[in-house]
Amino acid sequence: MSKFFSSKLAPNSVNTGLLIIRVVFGIMLCVHGWQKLANFSDMAPKFYDPLHVSPTVSLALTVFAEFFCSALVVIGLFTRLSAVPVVFLMAVITYVVNRHEALTAPGHEMGILFLAAFLGILFAGGGRFSVDGLIRRK
Repeated sequence: MSKFFSSKLAPNSVNTGLLIIRVVFGIMLCVHGWQKLANFSDMAPKFYDPLHVSPTVSLALTVFAEFFCSALVVIGLFTRLSAVPVVFLMAVITYVVNRHEALTAPGHEMGILFLAAFLGILFAGGGRFSVDGLIRRK
């Protein structure tokens, strides 16, 4: 029990924490991206276009970040680079799309949570238990 309250880190505890955060948040975001990818043709004409590039391009960029980049984060391949589009997307969702919403509005907190998690991943990297970690050890 004294180990539980100790401030001394156990070996690999940080790497285990990074693995859990990468997998949980990455899979959650992949599910959102998959829904958009599976219904791409139906969603494209009416998708919100905050960057004024066209609804189809906005949806494609969103699918790229939510599905493909978060899948790379889950396995830990190009982790920091893969987190950049997700952080950008979540910043746009939080500060542009939902800017007039209250923090308690449905769905608003999800953008903030994903932004915080992927920002942490961007700074920390994939950790030892990732493909990046395997490549680094060789």
